[in-house]
Amino acid sequence: MAKQLLLVRHAKSDWGDASLHDFDRPLNKRGHTNAPEMAQRLVNQQILPELIVSSPALRALTTANYFAKAWQIPSDDIRQKSEIYEANVKTLLSVVTNLDDELNQIALFGHNPGLTDFANYLSNAHIYNMPTCSVVLIEFPFDDWEEISANTGKVLLFDYPKSLDD
Repeated sequence: MAKQLLLVRHAKSDWGDASLHDFDRPLNKRGHTNAPEMAQRLVNQQILPELIVSSPALRALTTANYFAKAWQIPSDDIRQKSEIYEANVKTLLSVVTNLDDELNQIALFGHNPGLTDFANYLSNAHIYNMPTCSVVLIEFPFDDWEEISANTGKVLLFDYPKSLDD
């Protein structure tokens, strides 16, 4: 069974409070609007991951919660992985290759520049930048997550909040 990895960049975050650590930045108004909208777009396309893995940073986790709600996944089931925060391609690959082979479609919520770099590493996507709350669905012709490596995936979907305006 092919594996599908859905990469989701956190929704737009709020830079209003300079005293907050980057890790603790919340979503802004647009972020709170975009996340449920993007989640619903995926539901409408029957893209319903079996597991959510997220950076524990507030903006990523809040985004993941909106998607979990749309996918009817209890928020307690979101698997937080601290290494996703500020991760590079090598770290993200390590997270993915250690996923449970029983699961075939998994969503990973994280941050740029790591996610954009990761999408391009896994496939021939040539994505210049994953905007906030964008999604990239990549399919791999493997039974085991650990087989995933450079250029083994095929992008099935790249979507982002303003894509309908383009």
